[in-house]
Amino acid sequence: MRQRLILTLCLCLCTMLSAMAQFPTTPYGTDAYGNPVDANGNPLQLDANGNPIYDGNGNDSYIWGRDTTSSEEKIIPIGSYAWTINSRFGDVTPAVMDTLPDNFQNFNLTAGPTGQYNFLGNLGSPRLSRLFMDRKPYSNFIFADPFDYFYTPVDQFQFTNTLSPITNLSYHSCGTKQDGEDRLRAYFASNINKIAGIGFKLDYLYGRGYYNNQATSLFNGSLYGYYRGDRYDMHAWISVNHMRLGENGGIEDDNYITHPEDFARSFGSRDIPTNLSQNWNRNEDQTYYLTHRYNLGFYKDIELPDSLKPVMPADSVLLQSLRDSLRTVYAQSDTAYQHKVMDSLRNDFMAHQETPQEFVPVSSFIHTLSIRNAKHTAYSYNTPDNYYADLFYGDPDNMSDRTRAYAIKNTFGIALLEGFNKWAKAGLTLFASHEYRHFMLPDLLGGTKIGRTYVENSLSVGGRLNKAQGKTLHYDVTGEVALLGEDVGQFDVDGRADLNFPLFKDTVQLAARAFIKNLNPSFYMRHYHSQFAWWDNDLSKELRTRVEGTLSIGRTRTALTVGVENIKNYAYFATDKIPYYSESGSLSGYSNRISVKQYGGNVQVFSAKLNQNFKWGILNWENEVAYQKSSNQDILPLPDLTAYSNLYIVFRFAKVLRIQLGGDVRFFTEYYAPDYAPIIQQFTVQSPETRIKLGNYPICNAYINFHLKHCRFYVNVNHVNNGTGNKNAFLVPHYPINPMNIHFGLSWNFFN
Repeated sequence: MRQRLILTLCLCLCTMLSAMAQFPTTPYGTDAYGNPVDANGNPLQLDANGNPIYDGNGNDSYIWGRDTTSSEEKIIPIGSYAWTINSRFGDVTPAVMDTLPDNFQNFNLTAGPTGQYNFLGNLGSPRLSRLFMDRKPYSNFIFADPFDYFYTPVDQFQFTNTLSPITNLSYHSCGTKQDGEDRLRAYFASNINKIAGIGFKLDYLYGRGYYNNQATSLFNGSLYGYYRGDRYDMHAWISVNHMRLGENGGIEDDNYITHPEDFARSFGSRDIPTNLSQNWNRNEDQTYYLTHRYNLGFYKDIELPDSLKPVMPADSVLLQSLRDSLRTVYAQSDTAYQHKVMDSLRNDFMAHQETPQEFVPVSSFIHTLSIRNAKHTAYSYNTPDNYYADLFYGDPDNMSDRTRAYAIKNTFGIALLEGFNKWAKAGLTLFASHEYRHFMLPDLLGGTKIGRTYVENSLSVGGRLNKAQGKTLHYDVTGEVALLGEDVGQFDVDGRADLNFPLFKDTVQLAARAFIKNLNPSFYMRHYHSQFAWWDNDLSKELRTRVEGTLSIGRTRTALTVGVENIKNYAYFATDKIPYYSESGSLSGYSNRISVKQYGGNVQVFSAKLNQNFKWGILNWENEVAYQKSSNQDILPLPDLTAYSNLYIVFRFAKVLRIQLGGDVRFFTEYYAPDYAPIIQQFTVQSPETRIKLGNYPICNAYINFHLKHCRFYVNVNHVNNGTGNKNAFLVPHYPINPMNIHFGLSWNFFN
């Protein structure tokens, strides 16, 4: 079935290529000067997307030999733009839609576009960035955090305004029915009118896994709507997620990968035994979000350039507006009377010209509501007796632990907006937030399992100073402090700025970010109860301070980012290995004890990342190199060097098919990579007694990308160097990298 599907996709591409080669790539011709003309040589006017609007005779029924009044041939306007919103205030930031032709083969990689994430090997499995500066603090529902590859928060979701309804379908696949990976995405956007629109996204991922008992099944459905008027602005969003993950605990013996010669026979990935066989985690997550504002302001006339100002028609044209009898009187009158009539007609023409206006908002009243409802369930059957060190209740062969959480957060703000007069060089916003959090955990009462409820409230206030207009300097400083409730004493001050200036006919950007955060650790770091892991911790607040700067030069394709962060009271997950012994007293193995630890001192992290791209004709070379140093590798291990390099050529076939052909490599130096705890779906610090180093192993891919009109298609061979020095072919301890496999992907945009 899979081979037939691939063959069908290839035939579709060949058919499209053959058809496009026989017709012009634009729906019009050009004259000797390159100006667009129709089939009769009449000049054409084009819209912003290059589509003809009308011919030189003032109608649009015949363009380059096609009758556009026919129901079979219609010119569909193509054009759209996308944006993201600030989750607290609903401010809009322009975004780039996923339509870029290059490097499409990396879109579906759980390891990320440049391979900077550690993950368990299978598509859609939990992941953690090796680049510390990319990591985010734990949320209050930690179980969805490792799925940021799939789970999209509202501030990363793209809203779309489009000239005509747009649908994007994409499909990614590899492997067979036993070990393959598949992902199907659908995105739809349509406008109700020029300022309102709706849309949805459906995303389904199913990874069977190249190793046993690690299948993933993830589903997301998101629905959105917006209204962006002058006075009233609104964005609404609903997201529903279902995530199911098989947990195999890693392979029983790394020697199956590192020293296969030690075994009497060869083992395929499906033949290698795993530590767990009937363990699953399931996450249910729904988010309901609404942000809206009412703007106070005024309308002002737009100063038009002379080329766009209304031109006074000729006197003969103005006279056509008079009735026949009045034109007769005009013709028979003296010169003075005719001058009065013409002056009256000119004044009347100017009086009927509408002066374009724009709305200038002065202040806004903002309200944002966010509701999140989440559930995590861990299933464990036939778990080996010594896999976990602790058993707090129940039967290790039959376990189903569930925790629920929901949070309701309201934010109210008043904003004085920048730009309404020459003195308003920045915007000022004051806001207050209240969050209600409700958690349910299993507990014990007299040895009987019950459900226990935790309720938390947090009231905070804050302010924001920002400048987004202009080309030279932009900044945004936001501060918030918790006054009452569970998070009292928590504060967060975050500032960003960028300076843009010309240098040698190019624009150089200096960007900086700094923050100081005193954060209450996540609820599930303070409280967690289950059959194999249990804690109620009194944790101090984490004090984080960071300073980071970026230098970007467009002409040389260079970006250098340098930063340093200090963390006091660093809280982290850890796996302790507890030895267990046979009856004879010899060491039989180690059990796992999962816990939360906190280091009371200071930990510093220094980071420097260089992005440098080159282009010589059709040859392109993209590079990213990051250097990191942690002052305490025992509790915050990081690789010294992480690198990505992508070398490819880009050319066209038959002038219409764009082809990208190349290969890339990912690499990081050896370090004590974080372990993984299936019971809580989190990455943990390895136990000192048994920790191992991973790294110094390149992961090489080869690919070819095709782009034709609104269709993209790729073939990507992952891990082509499989079997060449596999000693360190792991990203997570005891979770091997998938063997070499071939990925296919297709993305198609439809406009109607």
